[in-house]
Amino acid sequence: MTERQKAHLVLADGTVFEGVAVGASGTTIGEAVFTTGMTGYQEVLTDPSYCGQIVVMTAPQIGNTGTNDEDEEAAKPHLAGFVMHELSSVVSNWRANRSLDAYLKAHGIVSIAGLDTRELTRHLRDHGAQMAAVGTEPVDVLRDKAAQAPSMSGQDLTGLVSTKAAYTWSLGLWGKEPAPATRHVVAIDFGVKQNILRHLVHRGCRVTVLPSTATAEDVLAQKPDGVFLSNGPGDPAAVTHGIETIRALVGKKPIFGICLGHQMLALALGGTTYKMKFGHRGLNHPVKDLRTGKIEITTQNHGFAVDVPSLASSSGGKCVMTHQHLNDGTCMGIEDEASGAFSVQYHPEASAGPHDASYLFDRFVARMG
Repeated sequence: MTERQKAHLVLADGTVFEGVAVGASGTTIGEAVFTTGMTGYQEVLTDPSYCGQIVVMTAPQIGNTGTNDEDEEAAKPHLAGFVMHELSSVVSNWRANRSLDAYLKAHGIVSIAGLDTRELTRHLRDHGAQMAAVGTEPVDVLRDKAAQAPSMSGQDLTGLVSTKAAYTWSLGLWGKEPAPATRHVVAIDFGVKQNILRHLVHRGCRVTVLPSTATAEDVLAQKPDGVFLSNGPGDPAAVTHGIETIRALVGKKPIFGICLGHQMLALALGGTTYKMKFGHRGLNHPVKDLRTGKIEITTQNHGFAVDVPSLASSSGGKCVMTHQHLNDGTCMGIEDEASGAFSVQYHPEASAGPHDASYLFDRFVARMG
C-alpha cells in the first residue's frame, strides 16, 4: 500500500491537527463542524446543507461499508471537506460498489484522516465552530487561509445547491409502494435532501420542485395544494429573496418547512435567528413536542437557531414554539396559529437516523385537505 502524504487541518484560531491526506489532492477551506452520527456518512457527504463546511466525523472508523448509488441525498456532494480518525481499509457490504476513498477522489473532496477527532471535537465544543483549512501545503499557508476565510454568518449559499430549473419528483420511499397522487406540493429547493421528496411522494403527493429564487407568483402559478420549504446551507437571514417569497405565501396555502425552511419561515413572520456556538449535527438529538409531551429522537444538522422571544413579540403571541431541544432548550419547531404554517428545525425524513418524527409529513398532508 502506498504511503500517504502528511496533511494538516488548521483552524482560524491557529490550532493545528496533523494527519494524512485521503480523497482528492489539494487544499480546501470551510467552516469546521462535527457530526455525532455513528452511521450515514454517505448521507452526510451528499446533504446540501453541509455546503461550505468541513465535516468532522466523531465515529472512530469511517468507510467500512463503502459507498453505493442508492444512498445519495443529492446529485453530488457539496461539502468543503471531510475529516476522519480512521479510514477503513476494508469495504464490507453487499450494496457497496466503491470504497469511500475512491468516492472522495471521484467527487474531488479534499479529506484528512489519522488525526485525533475526539480532541478536535472537544476544541470545537469549547471554542465554537470556526473556519479552517485542510491540505498538504505548509502549516503557515493553511493558517493564513483559515484566518482570512469569511465567516458563515451573512452567507447565502442556497444558489450553489439549488436546482436551476423546475422539475417533477416521482420516486417514493425505497421498497415501498407510494399512495396514489391526490395532492400537488410545490417544494422550494434551498438545498433539499431527496428523502424529503420521497416521503412526500410516499404519502400521495405529486411534487414539483422549484429553484430557490422562485417568487410567490411562480409558486402559486403551479396551483399547489401545499408549499414545502426545504433545508439548505448558510445563514438564513442572508436568504432575503426566500424570506420575501415565504412572507407573500403565508396564509395563501398550507406551508411546512424543515431546517433552513423553518428558520426562514420564522424570519418571514418577523422573528430573528442567531448563530449557535457549534450547532447540532447528528442522529440522536432528543426533542420534546410541547403539545403532546412526547419525546422524539431526531436527526439534526444546523448551525443557526430561531430566537423565540423575537418571534413571540413580532406575532403578538400568535406564533408559538411547538418543539424544544431537551439538551439546550433551543427552538425545534414553530407554528403560526393564524395561518397554520408550521416548521421544524430537525430532519423528520432522517436518512440517516431514526423515524420518530415522520408523522410531521402526515400532518402536512392532512392540512392540505
